[in-house]
Amino acid sequence: MKKILTILAMTSLLACTPKQFDYPETRKDNTVDDYHGTKVEDPYRWLEDDRSDETEAWVKVQNEVTFAYLDQIPYREKVKERITDLINYPKSGVPWKDGEYYFVEKNDGLQNQDVYYIMKSIKDEPEVFMDPNMLSEDGTVAVTSLTLSDDSKYAAYGIARAGSDWKEVFVKEMETGEDLEDHIKWTKFASVAWYGDGFFYSRFEEPGEGEELSGKNLNNKVYFHKIGNSQDQDKMVYWDPGRNDLSYAPIRSKDSKYLILYAFESTSGSAIIACDLSEKNWHFTEILKGFDYNYSPIAVLGDILYLHTDKDAGKYKIAALNLKDSGAGLYDVVSEQEDRVISDAGVSGGKLVVQYMKDAQDYLAVYSTEGDFISDIMLPAPGTVGSLHGDKDDPLLFYSFESFTVPPIILSHNLETGSTGEYYKTEIDFDDSDYETKQVFYTSKDGTKVPMFIVHRKDVELDGKNPLLLYGYGGFNVTEKPYFSASRVIWFENGGIYALANIRGGGEYGEEWHKAGMVLNKQNVFDDFIAAAEYLIDNKFTSANKLAIRGGSNGGLLVGAVINQRPELFKVAFPAVGVMDMLRFHKFTIGYYWTVDYGSSDDPEQFEYLYKYSPLHNIREGLNYPAVMIETADHDDRVVPAHSFKYGATMQEHYKGPNPVLIRIETDAGHGAGKPISKTIELVGDIYSFAFWNLEVEPVY
Repeated sequence: MKKILTILAMTSLLACTPKQFDYPETRKDNTVDDYHGTKVEDPYRWLEDDRSDETEAWVKVQNEVTFAYLDQIPYREKVKERITDLINYPKSGVPWKDGEYYFVEKNDGLQNQDVYYIMKSIKDEPEVFMDPNMLSEDGTVAVTSLTLSDDSKYAAYGIARAGSDWKEVFVKEMETGEDLEDHIKWTKFASVAWYGDGFFYSRFEEPGEGEELSGKNLNNKVYFHKIGNSQDQDKMVYWDPGRNDLSYAPIRSKDSKYLILYAFESTSGSAIIACDLSEKNWHFTEILKGFDYNYSPIAVLGDILYLHTDKDAGKYKIAALNLKDSGAGLYDVVSEQEDRVISDAGVSGGKLVVQYMKDAQDYLAVYSTEGDFISDIMLPAPGTVGSLHGDKDDPLLFYSFESFTVPPIILSHNLETGSTGEYYKTEIDFDDSDYETKQVFYTSKDGTKVPMFIVHRKDVELDGKNPLLLYGYGGFNVTEKPYFSASRVIWFENGGIYALANIRGGGEYGEEWHKAGMVLNKQNVFDDFIAAAEYLIDNKFTSANKLAIRGGSNGGLLVGAVINQRPELFKVAFPAVGVMDMLRFHKFTIGYYWTVDYGSSDDPEQFEYLYKYSPLHNIREGLNYPAVMIETADHDDRVVPAHSFKYGATMQEHYKGPNPVLIRIETDAGHGAGKPISKTIELVGDIYSFAFWNLEVEPVY
């Protein structure tokens, strides 16, 4: 052990320039797995133990090498200063009503976490209700949810520490502002559902020591917590012992009559379980069986449950179910649309507000709860709607709007009068008239037309010499839409072009588009992204020597796969928090959720397919890889950092070319949610500095 640490420490001190350096030596062991007769070596398996002393030493020396490289980029600090200036402006979230109060999140510019404000009336001046920046010195504790009790006496709020998916729930007394002794641990993803003198919530079993961030999460159960009790007194109300891989999100009807459990076994497909809380003995019934379709509860009005679903509707629809007669089945309220995808819906003022999407751009429409069309809600421009917030008894709907060149606007729409107003407009030194956004449709390898957004300053000359950053995701039915990024302005200021490819695997055109990038169709995702790069080069937006690519999580997998398959197309690559080991991803935390999208190495046919594209297992010597900066974090318990650790060690072992292969490992951070602004500035500054340097762009500062 001492010998290994000595080698690591000595290697980190070797001469290092931004163009040439040696990598730390990473110990290899002789681990070999047999997958259906195929022997697969896994020499860096020991890096999966992310809490061992040896892994900690490896992380330390890798960061030393990475930051030594970045430190020598002469304009790195100026880039960070410029990014700090760009994002230092007041920001507001979308207000929402809960019980007797309105809440809104605000940030004065550079606060690490948004501050929660409270109002008795939407016209009142907001007052600070909770400042998450006071919960930690470094801003790494984030508030993730806030829900009031029915009588507005208590607020249950969730927090996450250091970016982890684990949530803790606390209870605050509204009158005094003091926290009670109530403390709930080991929850993930779901908030609470108040009922009477307590609330429902779901939780996993407490992980074993050392397994908090990597152990497999199983046996999610639904509990009822009574205010004033300790967690060990909570009553378990639902669990399916035959399905320890299921998870539940409790949702209560506004009138407290029904508890709805949204049950899921993966990232696609769900079941709906209901309980009539007015009955003396609570009895749970699976009213919509899983897991062939997606059922997302919208609201319960009286006995009617409204859902957003793809059952017999590949582009989704709004359906309803009478909870008093669930055997009668679903009936359509807003039917599937041929030319657009229904992506979300909410209830406000007794009406349905339906959000739909065409070619990855959003639209809003109002319907009666019986499904009669009432009106469209006009948006400021083509772009993206976010965070629909309404109350079933209040006609005032709030939502956000933004695009690549329109900073977020918070809008209100009165569903009785049909009038729309501005609640908040972002004030920032940015002139959208200087920019151009175009949407193109390029042809992928199999002839499929794929949309892509391209954004740049109008004065950019399309001569093939421009630095271009191409982003993609392509999975889990996630739609990538236009969004504003103030920090991206630094890219545009230096002649950069930004492109977003809406590749298959996402939800841009409904379930058919999603399934075209799932399991044994995953290569379509990579082909679509490669074709996007070829289109951008062929049409002189950029060249291979000026093209950078980035993707996070499933998008990190995308980046890792395409630079194995077509390394000559790209000059710089940022695989962020990526799923890189496609043979073992399902063995950690909630990774087993993803098998519906990826398949599993436990299946012989799926193993063969996964093995052919797995980023970790397809790194080859003799290829001239682009400059690579891998991004991960030590508290990422969604895509555990072992993916990036093993991938980085393997890349450094096999790649012998002139471009750097670095791994940047964030400490006290997770998959991305809740990251403090200070850490965001550091990361984004390093991304743009690394890109500028390796694309040979001299920033104008």
